[in-house]
Amino acid sequence: MRSMLIILLMAVSFPAWSAHGYALWGDLKYPVNFSHFDYVNSKAPKGGELRLVSNLRVSTFDKYNPFTMKGSAPAYLSDLMFDSLLIGALDESASGYGLLASEVEVSPDGLSVVFRLRLQARFHNGEPVLAVDVKHSFDTLMGPHTSPSYKSLLEDVAGLDVIDAMTVRYRFKKPNKSLVLTVGGLPVFSHLWGMENGKLKPFDQVITDVPIGSGPYKIGPVNFGKDITYVRDPRYWAKDLNVKQGTSNFDRITVKIYKDNTARLEALKAGEFDLMRFFSAGDWARRVTGKRFDSGELVKTEFKHRLPSGFQSYVINTRREQFKDVRVRQALGLALDYEWMNRQMFYNAYQRVNGLFGNTDCQATGLPSADELALLSPWRQMLPEAAFGPMTVAPRSDGAHSLRENLRQAQALLSAAGWTVKDGALRNAAGKVFALEYLDSNEGSARVITPWARNLEKLGIQLNFRPVDFALYQQRLQKFEFDITSMAYGGTHNPGQEYADMFGSKAAEIEDSGNLTGIKSPAVDALIAQMTRAKTKAELLPACRALERVISHSYLLIPQWTAPTHRIVFNAWRVDKPVAMPPYAQGETWAIDTWWAK
Repeated sequence: MRSMLIILLMAVSFPAWSAHGYALWGDLKYPVNFSHFDYVNSKAPKGGELRLVSNLRVSTFDKYNPFTMKGSAPAYLSDLMFDSLLIGALDESASGYGLLASEVEVSPDGLSVVFRLRLQARFHNGEPVLAVDVKHSFDTLMGPHTSPSYKSLLEDVAGLDVIDAMTVRYRFKKPNKSLVLTVGGLPVFSHLWGMENGKLKPFDQVITDVPIGSGPYKIGPVNFGKDITYVRDPRYWAKDLNVKQGTSNFDRITVKIYKDNTARLEALKAGEFDLMRFFSAGDWARRVTGKRFDSGELVKTEFKHRLPSGFQSYVINTRREQFKDVRVRQALGLALDYEWMNRQMFYNAYQRVNGLFGNTDCQATGLPSADELALLSPWRQMLPEAAFGPMTVAPRSDGAHSLRENLRQAQALLSAAGWTVKDGALRNAAGKVFALEYLDSNEGSARVITPWARNLEKLGIQLNFRPVDFALYQQRLQKFEFDITSMAYGGTHNPGQEYADMFGSKAAEIEDSGNLTGIKSPAVDALIAQMTRAKTKAELLPACRALERVISHSYLLIPQWTAPTHRIVFNAWRVDKPVAMPPYAQGETWAIDTWWAK
């Protein structure tokens, strides 16, 4: 839930705010001294075990530190072991309630926020959580050994002051109330983590040192690199706190790693674990069957959510010379026959992604408004002219449209960009063949890529599928050594500074940043800045919609597909759940947090 809190961002006006929590767009749903969140069973029994399969693509883990760049940490470790100052509610889209902090107070000018720590807050070693630990955590995350995404996300944080032993103040470079939730959602760990012989090790050398966090679980039995069990801390300091009532109900949470999707599915059918979320429409439609389903032991269920659709996409690396022309990038997308794929391969289980902010108020449609045009017009000379017209609509190949028509349009765009077919291949004026490599760590992606490759071949383009192990895949993405890859970007109802990491000019030059496309645009930088400094939702919406138009009309991303539900199989004989899933829950993390053992 902390990771969700970090992305639920944006700004409003700046009255002084001192309360038990913080809301971006008005009043908090839950009043001071509320008993528990509505979506939990406050009387859920404690005990038993939840057996899970890892939700990560890695096939092993080699460290316990989830914040450093090198290596792979076990799934769910950060959320289970590290508390934060604020915690999000799964039935609100932009709020945070006090967890480590008992009170949050925003200054009238919006340039700082004060958090007062709870006196009872404790780390796993029994030591109190102090202001010095909050500062140490922030300074460490902003240091040289962690992901640069933290630096981008926290770019507008001027610093952190220790006011007294139990009080900290974050200072901001400019008014940006999104940062209240951002800093409130950061993990807090002990300043003693990594201490050896009285001396603190450099953070990149804190590898298998057991984390000293304050979360509800600690590390239990480990089969290193294969499975890990988290054990509920019976002395967890917040177990009686209202924001934690009805949560962390399992005594043990065991996370197993399987080598491939087939092994995971067969293990589920054999009863080796209790819950699995499905991302494959083919598996869900055809292979989730067997005697345990027939008996009712395993239950196949879709939980409808109200989360943003996100923008899962094929990502084009514009650092590559052949992708610098926007017409080339648009042509590649025209060769993707989504309607055929959804019908023949996905069992009509998906909806097409379009833009960055689907299923949110930030989604752009039709022609730009006067407010959007006011933001776009100063940059007209450097933006695609189409950005000033109707919002993009993903090409279709059904009804009045056809793949043949799309390919003809793609051919015309490529020709205008200087690429023509010679000797059976698409070549530029210098005779260089247009060939590209699709990089992935999942060999199963070949099935999805093949139809696209066949269509590109009709244009004279050679698409080579390159599967690699996850470690190499991660390394190549960090160094931007790829042509095209696939990325599932999460959406948000309240976009803010995190988009500087994904599309900001500074991030394009920083290794391991989120700017995989390589875009460097002053216009995009200005629109992101406008989003982050918006004082009302009325100011936010034109900025985020204008940004969506610019990114979409730049054809940096070839939109893929999204599902409006979480597809989950669970063992009904071993686990039970609340009556309904809260609207903003993130799949299996809802089960980890609020389900219980029978």
